[in-house]
Amino acid sequence: MPATTRAHTDTEAAAISTVGLRAAPSWLSERLGEDGHPDAVRAFDAARTTFIEGRRIDMGGLAAGLGIDRTSLFRWVGNRDALLSEVLWSLAAPTLQQAERSSTEDAGAARVAGILTRFVDDLNTAPYFRGFLRREPARALRLLTTKESPIQRRYVATTEWLVRRELGERPLGGAIAPAELAYLLVRLSESFTYADLISGDTPSSERARTAFALLLRVDG
Repeated sequence: MPATTRAHTDTEAAAISTVGLRAAPSWLSERLGEDGHPDAVRAFDAARTTFIEGRRIDMGGLAAGLGIDRTSLFRWVGNRDALLSEVLWSLAAPTLQQAERSSTEDAGAARVAGILTRFVDDLNTAPYFRGFLRREPARALRLLTTKESPIQRRYVATTEWLVRRELGERPLGGAIAPAELAYLLVRLSESFTYADLISGDTPSSERARTAFALLLRVDG
């Protein structure tokens, strides 16, 4: 790949990982920013490591591991849902970045479908993520697929950014607004990522690919 193309791809990948956080910041995300509160960052890093290791984030256990009481932990990072939401997004953002980098489609609707399919596939094959869904299905659905936490808002904003970049301001010949198309794409993504929790079906990136292609009118 020519150096100019690689640089362009890396720039896009970096952008896709930051759009959501800018669109829907939270009290905790701001505390974890560039000039973040060091205690909040320390607690967040410990929670993130716990999650990646496939273990439940328990506020009491986390506080004990940090050598503080629960009151101090809540003051640093907020409640468990707030902490879980930021941990989840901190893993989703680089996954989106990797999906952008690894996309083989050049541009347009096929590229949107390809990136979102790769994202679904990565979520479906991440052991720590699937473990969380099995341990806490109701909480997972609430945090991941509703506006109760910022995760869905960030994913919709990221997808809208992708739609506007690849399809312009009048996607599908102006049949639908970019924001509305992004929301539908996210709902499809959720359906094939959390199929086991929603309907008892099997999560499938291949069926997600077919659905994305149909909605986006991708030829072939």
